[in-house]
Amino acid sequence: MIQFVANYDDLSTDKGYQFKFYCDKCGNGFLSEFQISKTGAAAGLLQTVGNLFGGIFDKVGDGAYQVQRAIGGKAHDSALEQAVLEGKKHFRQCTRCGKWVCPEVCWNGKVGLCENCAPDEEEELAAQKAQATAEQIQLKTREQDYTKDLDFKSKTGVNVCPGCGEKNAPTAKFCGSCGGAMPQKPAKKFCPQCGAKLTGDGGCAQCGSEA
Repeated sequence: MIQFVANYDDLSTDKGYQFKFYCDKCGNGFLSEFQISKTGAAAGLLQTVGNLFGGIFDKVGDGAYQVQRAIGGKAHDSALEQAVLEGKKHFRQCTRCGKWVCPEVCWNGKVGLCENCAPDEEEELAAQKAQATAEQIQLKTREQDYTKDLDFKSKTGVNVCPGCGEKNAPTAKFCGSCGGAMPQKPAKKFCPQCGAKLTGDGGCAQCGSEA
């Protein structure tokens, strides 16, 4: 069992072995040095010789590649162990949570712990101030009345001409584009405040409210 970072990419090929390890906190990566596969290089050389001599050694090259595949597991594991030893020099392990993190971003060198376990005081204070500021702005913004000067009793929206599709003001009787008559909403028959029957376009004669 190899104790190291939780995530890594295996970039190995038949030519050699290489791995990329990622910080357990932020995901910053470290690319290990490429390790040439001796059997893979030999297989490639035999294959090249076979091609030069008209395919005479093709079977030899294929056999070398099969050998490389057969012992690749052990060679791969050995290369991974070596890459881990190399990678550990570029990460720090937190003794509190056990995670491996990059020293540039996620390591608190003052206390020898990762910043998940021991956040940098100045960074944490700045982050909390920014969060509190955003929350206070949101709260005070909601306390303000931004609609007090709006006339909610007036007609709003647009009136679309049935003839040409042009948008007109809601109170327009004729289309400003084609001149056609605009559809009008039927007048209210009853007062929305007291329910009395309306007799004209003005306010309610019963309670005086605007229709």
